[in-house]
Amino acid sequence: MKKDNTTLRQKVTLRQNLLREIDNPVVLETHGGFGHVYERCYRNVFDGIVFEKDAQKAEFLASQRKTWSVYECDCVDALQAGVGSHLAVNVIDIDPYGEPWSVIDALLVGYGKKLPDQWGLAVNDGLRKKVQLSGGWDVACLSEAVSHWGATAMYRNYMNVCRWMLEKKVATVGFTVAKWAGYYCGRLQSMTHYAALLKRVGAEGSTVP
Repeated sequence: MKKDNTTLRQKVTLRQNLLREIDNPVVLETHGGFGHVYERCYRNVFDGIVFEKDAQKAEFLASQRKTWSVYECDCVDALQAGVGSHLAVNVIDIDPYGEPWSVIDALLVGYGKKLPDQWGLAVNDGLRKKVQLSGGWDVACLSEAVSHWGATAMYRNYMNVCRWMLEKKVATVGFTVAKWAGYYCGRLQSMTHYAALLKRVGAEGSTVP
């Protein structure tokens, strides 16, 4: 599937708004690509981590961001192993070609106990088109959501589905969604972009879901 890069301006705005919620951001990008988002959002962030499995892109990223840790690898395996957790990451940027949920699951396994009391998450989710076609019943990572929401309601409620899924997942490591923003975009509104501010339950300013 060809990646839809027509929504870069919206991606940037979403991330810039999220950065305003975070003091002294330390960023982890799971899919670095050719660094277009970095140039517009993170170039003034001194400490960061980026994963990229394409060798040519990873080489470019290493030259682009001299002070960051750059890993040429699959981000899911790396996150599960806690690679990069030597830094106090507080902004996670997930921009895969399709589904983000395997990345989020891996993050919570490898980083869950090391995440700060407040952190930000920005996600590009490419599943809405598939949900429109099938209701999501044939997408393994959505099986619990389909059982809860029903296949016929998944497409029109997909933004709410994403928040519901994220809330359930981060609750397993002691966090709650304190703020949320998102929108549909791309060709035929098939992409979903969202950002969340996560706070540890019991920490100052947090609420129990």
